[in-house]
Amino acid sequence: MKRRTTPSRKKAKKKTGKTNQQVGASELSSKPASNFPGSGNTWAWGLIALLLLLAIGCDLKLAAFQLSTPLLLAFALSWLVNLWGIPKLKALKMGQVIRQEGPQSHHSKSGTPTMGGLLLVPCGVLVAGLVSPGDQRLLPVALVTLAFMVIGGIDDWRSLTKRTNTGLSAKGKLLLQAIAAALFLVWAALHGALPSGIALPFGWWLPLGFLIWPLALFVFLAESNATNLTDGLDGLAAGVGAIVFMGLGLQLMLRGNGGDPALAGFCAALAGAWLGFLVHNRNPARVFMGDTGSLAMGAALSAIALLSNSLWPLLLMGGVLLAESLSVILQVWMFKATKGADGQGRRLFRMAPLHHHFELGGWSEIKVVVIFWLVSLGLVALGLLMRP
Repeated sequence: MKRRTTPSRKKAKKKTGKTNQQVGASELSSKPASNFPGSGNTWAWGLIALLLLLAIGCDLKLAAFQLSTPLLLAFALSWLVNLWGIPKLKALKMGQVIRQEGPQSHHSKSGTPTMGGLLLVPCGVLVAGLVSPGDQRLLPVALVTLAFMVIGGIDDWRSLTKRTNTGLSAKGKLLLQAIAAALFLVWAALHGALPSGIALPFGWWLPLGFLIWPLALFVFLAESNATNLTDGLDGLAAGVGAIVFMGLGLQLMLRGNGGDPALAGFCAALAGAWLGFLVHNRNPARVFMGDTGSLAMGAALSAIALLSNSLWPLLLMGGVLLAESLSVILQVWMFKATKGADGQGRRLFRMAPLHHHFELGGWSEIKVVVIFWLVSLGLVALGLLMRP
């Protein structure tokens, strides 16, 4: 888990060599955390129970255990593999390096094992691949998910070896992501699986033709980096990701015409894998997923949404991911647009991504995480009501 932040209040000093994104955050002191009922463990198990009930309810409604079975299997496997693997990560000294410019309260997290994505992603992909082995779409989705996991793993590993929390360059990481996404899109086009437009609510259809290619590539890059930015608090990305995966699975089963059981089951399996990881990642976290897990999450969401023509539901259900990404873009834009000769500019947020803004406003870490989970659940409900 990387603490990606943008500037706050400190005056920029040209001689320090700091980037605009690094200015001042390290000297911000968080306000006293507000009280919030329940522990991270309690809220995590509450979310797990809720998503399981939703899966069972959908299965009972459709008289087919298409969601609850892969959810439970992936959850159990991920929980066990992480239980076994976290001590291995500790033994390999794969402790997270916390950025100095991040909130001061996060510095105590330094040394927590990272690269947990190596443990959870294969669990989800393995169970998901068994949902409908005969469906030719599942293997490419699994491969692009694993490819983004490897890219994130390289980034995490370079950060760990350099002990600076800076892995691959931004351009280098985007290039690798673009190549992996392009290969997936080529396969989808050759097999007639790439949609020619976007399905919208109320039977509307937005034809795109060739423009689906740049849009699809943008979705991969934007979604994977949005999930990466969201992975900044204990349990935040894991919980939001599981909610969005389950939301996509539910809408795929409820669309009518028998739904899309194969991809819906794939979604449920990945939701289960992230929930199994959440047991260990909730506050206080015993492991972080790192770019290894967050980039893979974004790639899987993108691939499933494209193949099932669920870009509209993903946009709605993943609203928290979108807000996190936009907060960084707007923060950097505002800072650069208003920066004077002294190197100081205005800021829209106390710190970006958005979750840090609320942290520095006095919210406890658990409160931020739970509120973001609840918002995601509300957006999933909206996405189900306005499904194509």
